[in-house]
Amino acid sequence: MRYGATELAFPDFVLPQGGHLLLRGASGSGKSTLLALMAGLLTPSGGRLTMGGQEVAALAPAARDAWRGAYLGFVPQRLHLSPSLSVRDNLSLPYVAAGLAPDLGRIEAVLGELGVAALLDRRPHQLSQGQAQRVALARALLRSPRFVLADEPTANLDDDACAATLALLRQAADRHGLCLVIASHDARIESAWTGWPALHRLRLASSAASPGAAPMARSGQNATPQSIQPPIQAPSQPPIPPSA
Repeated sequence: MRYGATELAFPDFVLPQGGHLLLRGASGSGKSTLLALMAGLLTPSGGRLTMGGQEVAALAPAARDAWRGAYLGFVPQRLHLSPSLSVRDNLSLPYVAAGLAPDLGRIEAVLGELGVAALLDRRPHQLSQGQAQRVALARALLRSPRFVLADEPTANLDDDACAATLALLRQAADRHGLCLVIASHDARIESAWTGWPALHRLRLASSAASPGAAPMARSGQNATPQSIQPPIQAPSQPPIPPSA
């Protein structure tokens, strides 16, 4: 896979059952690209990448879309809440996209779990940054995914909002038994989650390629092995701050 003139070759790694992954690396190292590969939005030109035993790139496009809708939640850096829709209608969109009737009870339940059930009828411009972040996380959790991918979830947040977002992500991972993958260059995440037992770390490094080199994105065959840093013992989980 190519990022400008740079060829991206990802290291071999295996994330154990029940583990979570923090992807670190400088801009251009391929963090967002690896998330897109995990989501089946891009296909690797070499090697294999499996998610829960499923090689996503091997699926036909329609089956890949169905797999993504059923098993994956995504929290983008830009939250992509439609400004013309209420919170309720924004959270109905994943159901509509999958050809399903919106489950309003589920929408209210997930918003309630995240402390923002009272915001159902508000529009995005009426939300604080912290509230909008919770709505975006609720959208990712609606269909009970096995994986949640978060791309730079704290990049534009102050320290208080960052702490609240990290607490929410960790709570969601623990409560729902899902696999959380975060791509970030924010050192505050590393500091806040230093002692989370289930968290593993993988640092990516970009490598320059000549203009004529074949593009690739590898995880598996012929990639340079790299160990995921093991977790360390954690203190108890901090309480979730109130919605800001």
